[in-house]
Amino acid sequence: MAEALAGSAALLAGLRVGQFTDLEALTGCTVVLVEEGWVGAADVRGAAPGTRETDLLLPENTVEKVNAVLLTGGSAFGLRAAEGVVRYLAERGRGFPTPGGVVPIVPGAVLYDLGRGRVNRPPGEEAGYRAALAAGEEVEEGSVGAGTGAVAGGVKGGLGLAGYLLEEGYRVMALVAVNSLGRPFDPKTGRLYGEELLAGEERALLPDRSRYQGSPEDYRYPFLLGQNTTLAVVATDAPLSKAQARRLAIMAQDGIARAIRPAHTPVDGDLVFALAQGDGKGVDPYALLRLGAYAADAVTRAILRAVLLTEGAPGIPAYRDLMA
Repeated sequence: MAEALAGSAALLAGLRVGQFTDLEALTGCTVVLVEEGWVGAADVRGAAPGTRETDLLLPENTVEKVNAVLLTGGSAFGLRAAEGVVRYLAERGRGFPTPGGVVPIVPGAVLYDLGRGRVNRPPGEEAGYRAALAAGEEVEEGSVGAGTGAVAGGVKGGLGLAGYLLEEGYRVMALVAVNSLGRPFDPKTGRLYGEELLAGEERALLPDRSRYQGSPEDYRYPFLLGQNTTLAVVATDAPLSKAQARRLAIMAQDGIARAIRPAHTPVDGDLVFALAQGDGKGVDPYALLRLGAYAADAVTRAILRAVLLTEGAPGIPAYRDLMA
């Protein structure tokens, strides 16, 4: 059995996370820093993505390693935050070597949170720079960073982190910003989808649902249509090749589908980035199979943690509040 890891304990050595949170505008960004360069890949399943440098991550393309990944609010405006991360890395000489100097490689993706705060102020270059400066080994979850203004199927979304230590000695983790159209819970019973994957201490976060009464799911959404996306970064210390990292991202998408119904819709921009430490020499197919399976489980748990740990916002109840 793999050991379930939660919160900051799931963070891999050599990887740091920084966040910028704007509570007045109800938005923010989250930066995953791997300054020395980790193998990178991505898989896009939502039909409404907002992205930066994802084509670079295709297995057939030249650059293999990235220096950071940006998850941000602000819709397309939020992509400007990547400029701040690039500036941070350039100041430290981190990036892809070229005759004219290093070029930091910073793929990114956005979620829609416009108009949810008291002011309209999408994350910009300074937000990305400050998030990179703040990067460390302690990761706050809930309504922070890219999850500050997130909404998940009518309840408050947020940011969650979960992972596993496999018997082979490899670790795999998932950091997820949840801003989905689909619900993370059964609207009739209140039960969280994927709840059976929660670790023991995580189950203690579940609210009392005895007073909750709802209606069966009919897949009708009067709320927030076209303002949705779930973004994830899965990472492992296994030395995956670029093609294997993409397979890891593809398998990890199943974790979104287990925790949110429906997922990968015409109005979501669902996307998973994958990062792998090491020289990119690859692992055997069985090891990759297990890493991908646990990556999907980690994504599900990270989504549930985001929903359970977040606080409500004006007009947006937290899941715990709705159950009460």
